[in-house]
Parts: sequence; C-alpha cells; structure tokens
Amino acid sequence: MRKKISNKRINGGYTIIETMVAISLFLVVTMAGMGALLNANLLHGKSEDMRSIVDNLSFIMEEMGRNLRTGTDYHCIDGNSLPISEPHSCEKGEGISFRTALGDQWIYLMYSDGSLGKSINGGSSYTILTPPEIVLDPVSGFSVLGAEPPPDSDQPFVRIQLDGKIIEKGVTSPFSLQTSVSQRAIDIDNIFD
Repeated sequence: MRKKISNKRINGGYTIIETMVAISLFLVVTMAGMGALLNANLLHGKSEDMRSIVDNLSFIMEEMGRNLRTGTDYHCIDGNSLPISEPHSCEKGEGISFRTALGDQWIYLMYSDGSLGKSINGGSSYTILTPPEIVLDPVSGFSVLGAEPPPDSDQPFVRIQLDGKIIEKGVTSPFSLQTSVSQRAIDIDNIFD
C-alpha cells in the first residue's frame, strides 16, 4: 500500500517571505531609532559648543572684574582728549584704563567690529578676548563713577555691560551680562575729617 502524501507542512518553520517582512520591520524600527540617536547627539554637540562660548564670556567678565577691583586710577575712555593715565569718570565709555597693583597700565577696549580687546602695556598692543562667535552690540560699555582724585570723596565704581549675540552654526542667541566693581583701595584723603 502506498501512503498518501499530505499537503500539510511537515516542519513548522518560517517562509522566506515571512523572514523578509520581519527583517524589513526590524530595519525600519532600527533606522528610526538611529535617526533619533544621531539627532540627540547633534543637539548635544550644539549645546556643548554654546556652553563653551558662554563659559568663555563669563570668564572674560570675571577676569575684568578681578583686575579692576585691585586696580587704581580708573579712566573711562569716551572719546575725550585727556591722557588715559589721568583718572576720569563717564557714564558710558567704550573702554577703561587703570593701573594694576604693580603699577602697569592696562586697558580694556571695545572695538567697532563687536570684539573686546585687552592691553597690558598701556595700549601699545592689544589681545582680542572675545571669540569670533561673540559679537558685542554698541550699547555695551563701561560706566565709571567717582574716579576723579580727591577732593572727590566717592569711591571709584565701575559698571561693565556686555550686550550682544552669539552666532554659532547658523543659530543666533542674544545675551546680556552686567557686573559692577568697586575699587578695593580706599580713594579718599582722610575719612575722619
């Protein structure tokens, strides 16, 4: 007797079409996940770049404040004709000159191209402090009060304001920083008069 051959599957495996569909679905899900991961990585890189620039800006403000605090003979550079070695107050200047504790003349100066420079040799040469991604607005500047020598009884006081924008990889982010510094050395002749 012959056995009848049945149309039923003998093995319970997957067909090639079922396998191809499963692999295709797996690839679609994986590619969507990779796209999200790559996008998150790109955003993280942009935020790290922006954080680095903001840290640089904070460091510049801290460095200026620390040096001005220990300096003397503040001169607000506002386009007047006085020599920058003489103390001078102004409400808004594009720079400030001062004497360090060692007697050197330092200058911080804002340029018309939106950068900030520093001179540690009385203005003979300048070093640009701001990175190219930072552009300062013309409203940025220095305000100096009480810088005149005695009989002016006000303690010298400087307000630094930096307004501008950070341009990083096509993204523009505005910023506004301000700090105030008071001269550490007493600036009055006789406080008991």
